[in-house]
Amino acid sequence: MRIAIGTRKGLWTARGDDSGWAVSQPIRTMAEFASVAWMPRGDGRPPRLLVGARSWFWGPSVLTSDDDGATWSEPESGAIAFPADAGVAVERIWNLTPDPREEDVVWAGCEPHSLWRSVDGGGHFELNSALWEHPHRPEWHPGAGGAAIHTIVPRADGSVLVAMSTGGVYRSADGASGWVPANRGIRVDFQPEEYPEFNQCVHRIAVDGVDGSLVYAQNHGGVYRSKDSGDSWQFISAGLPKDFGFVVLAHPTKGGTAWVVPIDPETMFPPEGRLRLWRTDDAGDTWREVGQGLPDDHYASVLRDAAHVIEHDDDAAIAFGTRNGCVFASLDGGTTFSEVVSGLPDVLSVRISA
Repeated sequence: MRIAIGTRKGLWTARGDDSGWAVSQPIRTMAEFASVAWMPRGDGRPPRLLVGARSWFWGPSVLTSDDDGATWSEPESGAIAFPADAGVAVERIWNLTPDPREEDVVWAGCEPHSLWRSVDGGGHFELNSALWEHPHRPEWHPGAGGAAIHTIVPRADGSVLVAMSTGGVYRSADGASGWVPANRGIRVDFQPEEYPEFNQCVHRIAVDGVDGSLVYAQNHGGVYRSKDSGDSWQFISAGLPKDFGFVVLAHPTKGGTAWVVPIDPETMFPPEGRLRLWRTDDAGDTWREVGQGLPDDHYASVLRDAAHVIEHDDDAAIAFGTRNGCVFASLDGGTTFSEVVSGLPDVLSVRISA
């Protein structure tokens, strides 16, 4: 199993399983890696590693490697760039999502709020003009982390969901045009209008791996569930120690199973300093604590892109990283965890590949 780890000051990879993990030396340095992804390739070839790098000298770009980071493809003019006359520049690449429906298609979510699509495996990207020109865009404001499209979910029916800070959730039936807000029922307690059409501070969304109309959202103000692809939402935070956090993961093959990582909004620590995941197997009706092997005295949070889940054996493999440079992995759906590595810089992004 492979894990890609993007940090504030470099990129690492790890390989292993429950018997142990071998962690690379820093593969890339002097850059921030806010997004990483593994793109499957056929014919027995290893997956392609894609990273959203932000060089302090060269700026942001998408880099790709087909040999676990030994060599890299680096487009001379940058893989993602606005036209010269646009009057705006890409600040950060917040998310990279290979499309499971189409080989060589990769989506990117960037700052400022923009959605991009590549059809050549991440070599070059085109801007989604319909979302960029959306009449709501002037009212999408930066969250604490920036003006980010941070979650992209291509679905089996051809539609695409995106989530952004602080615009909320939007949906397109074809992933190209007709973007509509999908936030009804999500409460915003820091705005005059309690249930606005958009501008919810959504931290992350995840779509159920079995029922594509079942969507989870970890918002600034709680955990929510939609059973109709985002047309309406229900509050499902009851039973959690805190309803604030940045992470939500949905099981790729077990319907109704999801995980969150609660954070105390006052301190940004795990509740009582106990780093744990909370798992539901009934789509958020009930929650239970999991995470044997995780530390009881831990005071760093987990960022939205720094957690990932894939199918593994009879359950799932989960890996996540923390803001104090620790990475943990579980091969049994989060029941038990082992430490992959510690002492890294602030972990921003984590992705697993079988």
